[in-house]
Amino acid sequence: MDYSKTLRNNNKIYSRTGSQRQSQQHAADFSMRFVLSGNERYDIGHRNLSIYPDSFLLLNSGTQYSSDTDSSEPVQSFHINFDRQFLQDFRDCITMKDSKLLARQGTAAKPDQEYNETIYPFRGDIRYNVHHLKHHLDNGIQDEMLINEYLHHCLINYYSIYNEEVLTKVDKLGFLNKGTRLEILRRLNMAKEYLYSNFNQNISLDDLADHACLSVNHLLRTFKQAFNQTPHQFLIQLRLQRAQLLLKSTKYPINEVVNLIGFECPSSFIRLFKTHYKITPLKYRQTA
Repeated sequence: MDYSKTLRNNNKIYSRTGSQRQSQQHAADFSMRFVLSGNERYDIGHRNLSIYPDSFLLLNSGTQYSSDTDSSEPVQSFHINFDRQFLQDFRDCITMKDSKLLARQGTAAKPDQEYNETIYPFRGDIRYNVHHLKHHLDNGIQDEMLINEYLHHCLINYYSIYNEEVLTKVDKLGFLNKGTRLEILRRLNMAKEYLYSNFNQNISLDDLADHACLSVNHLLRTFKQAFNQTPHQFLIQLRLQRAQLLLKSTKYPINEVVNLIGFECPSSFIRLFKTHYKITPLKYRQTA
């Protein structure tokens, strides 16, 4: 279902379904981009990102980007743009004491805070929250108080993910200087984005290291520190997750699923899938 909804507090929600769409625009507000079926591609500077139903993209205010979909199957996208004041109020409420919150009326607006503009996992509470919000909107809900409560919880969910995916990983890196750790994680996230967006390709360590602007050995050492996995282990897990999506939402034969996720050997895929999920791909499809 397609709609564009602007709330009285200027939070905006967009839902679109279609294929072969291309647009050139900029993100006027802090924005979360979800894809509930299919995939959507984004070009941000020299970075080419793809988001699928198991991931979402965060864009900071003012970011220049282009997006497109080119799929034989309809792509269902769901975007939330947060008003600057709503976002600032939320940040203040989770970072300031009540006494300061009561005394802050009339204070000057703060500059926008920027977050790691990267691909994040779409799972757990934020997935549950977004799907319920969309269900209500699809059914014509007009209660803005309830909608804004859902948006408030989306921000709570994101901050929890941000803490796990950024702050905790920064602390894992073995460098004394925090600025160095933040820069290393930024580059590692570029490697992670490359894996997310090219999981079905034959990716070499050299390509991955070049994309992250790190040497191969530096990449291997710091990636394991931050993500508790080697790049190869991360890629295999990602391919298996994408296989789950295809098995659940399409009727592709198992051999076709194997090709679509970048595996070469069906027997190897079936063995890895069963080892990881304790069920064969065929039984998973039958029970999903």
